[in-house]
Amino acid sequence: MAPLLWGLLILLVAAPATAQTALPPGFTLHSYVNGQGADPRRDPDAPASFPTLVTIAVDHSGALYLARSAFRFRESQAEELAPLYRFPVGGAKLTPENEPRYLYGPPLRNPRIAGINAQGDVFVSTYDRDRKLGAVYLLRQGRASLFAGGTPPPGSPPLLRQPETLAFDLEGNVYVVDAEQELVLKLDPTGRVIDPRFVSGFGRGRLLAFDPKGQLWIGSDGPATAGFQDSAGQVWRTTPERTLTLAFQGMLPSGMSVSPGGSLFVSQRRGGKIFVLTPDGRRLDFTDLGESTILRTLAFAPVTPETRREGIAGHLFLVTSPRSNFQAIEVGRISGPFDDFIQRSSH
Repeated sequence: MAPLLWGLLILLVAAPATAQTALPPGFTLHSYVNGQGADPRRDPDAPASFPTLVTIAVDHSGALYLARSAFRFRESQAEELAPLYRFPVGGAKLTPENEPRYLYGPPLRNPRIAGINAQGDVFVSTYDRDRKLGAVYLLRQGRASLFAGGTPPPGSPPLLRQPETLAFDLEGNVYVVDAEQELVLKLDPTGRVIDPRFVSGFGRGRLLAFDPKGQLWIGSDGPATAGFQDSAGQVWRTTPERTLTLAFQGMLPSGMSVSPGGSLFVSQRRGGKIFVLTPDGRRLDFTDLGESTILRTLAFAPVTPETRREGIAGHLFLVTSPRSNFQAIEVGRISGPFDDFIQRSSH
C-alpha cells in the first residue's frame, strides 16, 4: 500500500469513549471498528489516525459505510480526493495490510456518506467549494454513477452547490439538504427534480432525517458560516404540511438518526453529548461522553431480517475521537432498550 494512500486512510483505534461513557441502565458500549498499526510516515508508536472528520451510515444488511469529508467544515487542507470504506457485520481491526479489502468505490472529492435507501443503495454527496458545484452519486456494488447535480448545461445554474445529507420518504423520494443554498430539494427515486425548493428558512443545513410520522428533521449551522460557531446550532422539525418549527438551539449538531421507535437521536461534536428529540419535540438527555471525547456522528442500524439475524438490529453506532488527539478515531456500538428509555424518561 502506497504511503500516500495509507496517509489518507481511516485508521480507527480504541478511544477512551468505550471505557469512560456513562450510559443509562441496560445499555452497553463496545468498540466495533478500530485500527492497529500507524501511518508509516508517523512515529510507529503513535496511535493510528487519519486527517479529518468521517460520516457514517448502516445498510439493511448491517454493513457499515464511512467516508472522510475534509473541506466541508474548513478544518483541514488535506487532499481533496478521499476514499470510502465498507465494513462488514462484526466490525474490523484495520491494518495497512488488510486495508484494501475495506475500500469501497472510487475516491471522490470531499465525499460524504449521504444516506442509504431501503434497497441498500448508497448515496454519496460531493462538492467543489471553489466552483460552488455539487453532485450526488449512487453507489451499487462499488460502482458510482451520477444521481443528481454535477455540471449544468451552459447558461444554467447548478442544481446542487453543497449537498450534504439525504433522507427518503416511504415512496422512495429523495430529499437533499444543500448548505450553500440553504434549502432542501425533493427528487424522485430516479433523481428527477420534483421540487427544487421543498423547504427553506433554516440556515446552513447539513443533516436530514425522516421519522415515522412523516416529519423531516433538519440539523443546521443556523447563521454560522464555520463549524466552530457552536452556539448557532439548530434542529428544525418540518411537518408533512411543511410547517417549520425550531426544536433545538445550542451546540452544533454533528449527527442525527431516528431510533426504531421513531425518536430522533442527536450528537453534539464539541459538547460530547447525545440527546433525544421525541416526535412531538421534547428533549431527553441520553449520555455525555465527557470533556475528553469528541463525538463526531452517529447512525442507527435499521431493523431488518438481516440485522436481526446478526444481532445488531436497532443498535446505535457512533464515531468518536479523544480531544487530546482528534485524529484518533473509533467506531463504537451501543445496544440497549432505546424505546423503553424514551418511555421511562418521558414520564
